[in-house]
Amino acid sequence: MTSLSGGAVLRPAAPGDEPGILECIRGLAECEREPDAVATTTDDLTRALFGPRPAVFAHVVEQDGEVAGIAVWFLSFSTWTGTHGIWLEDFFVRPEHRGRGYGVALLRELAHLCVERGYERLEWTVLDWNAPSIALYEAVGGRPQDEWTTYRLAGDALGDLAAGRRQK
Repeated sequence: MTSLSGGAVLRPAAPGDEPGILECIRGLAECEREPDAVATTTDDLTRALFGPRPAVFAHVVEQDGEVAGIAVWFLSFSTWTGTHGIWLEDFFVRPEHRGRGYGVALLRELAHLCVERGYERLEWTVLDWNAPSIALYEAVGGRPQDEWTTYRLAGDALGDLAAGRRQK
């Protein structure tokens, strides 16, 4: 646990944090102009974060008993370096808590985990138009990987390919 300004603490997520984490995920979806896209439930988060074999992890900033910010992440693996890394899936600080260093503290914690565990990378995506987040990421040393394009297979296309209906 790390003490932050204003009496906040940064710590690994614990059972009971799921409602606050979900509210942050919804806040992120709203910021990303997809307010109706979140189908996740607190039960989903409980299973993913605290089930018998968690493959998803989270750190939270807690302020006055409320989850003020989140970093939800999982392990990646680079065949080129032969080591794991951290993929930051969701990163969000509630607007009323911004400007206090909580976002940088969350990124620093994940960077610390990478260094401590011998992981070579901390990676994430950001929407091209999200200038405030891009500025933060560049300020802490993050660099865009412009030569890569992210692809996604989901919904009907995923089912079609799995069933052999998508072939050229």
